Amino acid sequence: MSITLTTTNPLLEAWDSPFGLPPFERIRPEHFGPALAEAMRQHLAELDLIGAQTEPPSFDNTVAAFDRAGSLLYRIESVLGNLTASETSPALQAVQRETAAPLAAHDSAVKMHPAVFARLDALHRERTSLGLAPEALRLLERLHLDAVRAGARFGADAQARYSQTMQRLATLTTRFAQNVLADEAAFQMVLDSEAELAGLPAFVRAAARQAAAERGFGDGVHVITLNRSLIVPLLTFSERRDLREAAWRAWVGRGERGGATDNRALAREILQQRQEQARAHGHDCYADFALVDTMAGNQAAVKGLLDEVWTRALPAVERERQALIAMMRSHHVAGDPAAWDWRFWSEKVRQARYEIDESEVKPYFPLERMVEALFDCAQRLFGVRFEARPALRAYHPDVKVYEMFDAGGASAGLFLHDNFARQTKRSGAWMSDFNYQSRNRGVARPIIVNNNNFAKGAPGEPTLLSFDDARTLFHEFGHGLHGLLSRVTYHRLAGTQVLRDFVELPSQLFEHWLSQPEVLARHARHWQTGEPIPAALIERLQAAQRWGQGYDTVSYVGSALVDLELHGLTDPDGPADISEFERQALARLGMPEAVGVRHRLVHFQHLFAGSAYASGYYVYLWAEVLDADAFDAFVEAGDAFDAEVAARLHRHIYSVGDTVAPQAAYTAFRGRLPALAPLLAKRGLLEANLPGA
Repeated sequence: MSITLTTTNPLLEAWDSPFGLPPFERIRPEHFGPALAEAMRQHLAELDLIGAQTEPPSFDNTVAAFDRAGSLLYRIESVLGNLTASETSPALQAVQRETAAPLAAHDSAVKMHPAVFARLDALHRERTSLGLAPEALRLLERLHLDAVRAGARFGADAQARYSQTMQRLATLTTRFAQNVLADEAAFQMVLDSEAELAGLPAFVRAAARQAAAERGFGDGVHVITLNRSLIVPLLTFSERRDLREAAWRAWVGRGERGGATDNRALAREILQQRQEQARAHGHDCYADFALVDTMAGNQAAVKGLLDEVWTRALPAVERERQALIAMMRSHHVAGDPAAWDWRFWSEKVRQARYEIDESEVKPYFPLERMVEALFDCAQRLFGVRFEARPALRAYHPDVKVYEMFDAGGASAGLFLHDNFARQTKRSGAWMSDFNYQSRNRGVARPIIVNNNNFAKGAPGEPTLLSFDDARTLFHEFGHGLHGLLSRVTYHRLAGTQVLRDFVELPSQLFEHWLSQPEVLARHARHWQTGEPIPAALIERLQAAQRWGQGYDTVSYVGSALVDLELHGLTDPDGPADISEFERQALARLGMPEAVGVRHRLVHFQHLFAGSAYASGYYVYLWAEVLDADAFDAFVEAGDAFDAEVAARLHRHIYSVGDTVAPQAAYTAFRGRLPALAPLLAKRGLLEANLPGA
């Protein structure tokens, strides 16, 4: 990266586009290195001024000033992070690798800044006597805790070592994520005969034809990639057991193929560095360090929840396994189901019991109508309205841009919807931001992006979603609303920057509206005829939701338990072989081999592509306790769009960011802390006679 820093670097210019949307068409990979260096320099200069003040520390001249500092760097990092996740290239990946350690070093320097921390620390000691408003007090406490957890109380030598640890972790986690992407991009299963397509419904074939066309294949060729919207349908419908096995092995083998993209050694070193990080703070293991700043608070609370659900789910999944075996026997197939058989035979049981056929269901879930459903639900709940802005250019032609208006009709945010899989995009689904709302930084309208990885429909044909795909769409939009509806003063407390085991509440809660009969009747319409989904089909869909809950619960909780055990290790060297550790941990749990974990450690990006979910994969279940209980507030009101309940939800959950402690925010909404029973009922784990019996 040898570009000379000039005023022509678009990352350093004022962006005069609507909403301050980045000028994507002008940004090049070579712009990032110099721009980040300059932004880091400016950020440290801002902190030096705060620390050098002769006036005694006050909230305004220290805490609020610290929150304002670094806005240029945040803006540039947001562009880089979004592009490397959603529309990357070898040049951008090189930038990501080259800047990971310097950015981590800068983060350490910011949080350990001695003069600024001395002022923060002095204010924190006197915080109860300062007469601060609740939001200001929360900001002081969060910034102080950020600094302490970053090593601000360490001596100079310990700070230097800690900074090196964080730099090394940033480098390793970046490589881990890039290795997974490389393995995913390298795989393609080419199907070019009717025999290889046996069992695949028309919607799967259409998506596979489109994947083939995007990869330069001619007519008549179908390609299965490691995108979930293609690999899961193949595992579910393909009559070719050999192809199912090959696809499954490719899916679970990401990150474990040897060579340059093998993640086993990387994961072990990440664990070693995390152990060093935890010990620097006086903890025996990383899990203890990570869980201090969560709602759960400690390993025992997490383990208690996971064990409670695990013991209920194992009998349920065994009943499902027996149902699969019975179905296999009815088709004259001997033996037990293997991992690559489970979805195939489970679908046959589902079809037989509930008369649910994906080929019948998917035509009622075109992506365009489901996006309309998102916006309609948001308007009915929170009064916001979304309008397409096709003139606004995003980073890829597939990304649709919408302007959000609040209940009073004022422009209130920009929403970027990036729904399709491509080779330049990482797998999974996620929400991120280009800028959060913050009065302290003068940002009135946030820019929020949702990413999904749906298989794109062929030209002239719609993208048809499965019910699970539609649920993912609603889930991510719940995160999106959490960012878009944020109305706070301080950047550090804005949007989704809440405790990790609270952040999934708004997303998982929003999923509930997809299942409401009135939402389905209004928006689930056949893409060809426009006819609404039949009421009888809605009833069958609702009844079928509990089938497979044993499988889903065991695969998820198994991953969460392995995560907790792995990061609960006290050996500074970590496991010698991470795959062998995983195998032994699952054996101790009694994990059915044909089920397996949702994510194997070698490609578990939640854990190893960053630290946010390390020791924290349990958060989805923790949040599900909250969301199941929270939606019961609408059930008790007798209306899924009850105005009073929705207003409380908006006021206490979606708009407050981290200005209120999660327990207090939830209690303000619900009137009490959550109960476990609604979760167990939602997953069908309360009844004596569970599905599959």
